[in-house]
Formats: sequence, C-alpha cells, structure tokens
Amino acid sequence: LTRLTVECLARIGEHTRSDLMLAVSELVTNADRYSHGPYMLELEGNAERISVTVYDSSTAMPVLYAPDPSRLGGHGMEIVVALCDRLTAERVPVGKRIRAEFQLST
Repeated sequence: LTRLTVECLARIGEHTRSDLMLAVSELVTNADRYSHGPYMLELEGNAERISVTVYDSSTAMPVLYAPDPSRLGGHGMEIVVALCDRLTAERVPVGKRIRAEFQLST
C-alpha cells in the first residue's frame, strides 16, 4: 500500500489519503478475519472518485452495529461508513463484494 500511495495517490489531499488507507485496512482486516479463504483488493479511480473494492469468499454480509464507544471491537464497518461517501455490499458467485467510494475534492 505504501508504494501505491506514492505512485497513485500522490495528487489527492492528505486527509482523503489517510481516510482511504484506514478504510482499506479495515476492509482487508475484515476479509482476512471473517472469510476464512482468499480475498482480493481492487482499487479504481479517476479525477472525481476512488473506489476500494474487497471480494472475499464468505457470503455473510457485514454487520453494522449501533455506535457504542464502550464496545470492544466490532467498529471496523462503522469506521468505513464514517470515512467513505458511499458503501455497498452484495453477494457475488464467489462470496461477497464490499465497495467503498470516496469523492475527491476538485
């Protein structure tokens, strides 16, 4: 991810870059922790938006808990929802696809 940041994300603002990196970390951590199988990260972007997509082998959809600062763990999707502009999750033939979209400031 560090190399990707330097090469592909150098033109976006530091705040958006930090949000994007944290969302990638949370989505990949969830895929690794809960899918018990292979997963794939896909990054796409243009001048207006960047999409982070994670495919994993589990058909279980992500759980969005109500915010609770006293809860230990289970904040990953809550964090992603707070950081991105749009989040979608859907089942696909190999498991599921989670996509977080980030609008870029112009």
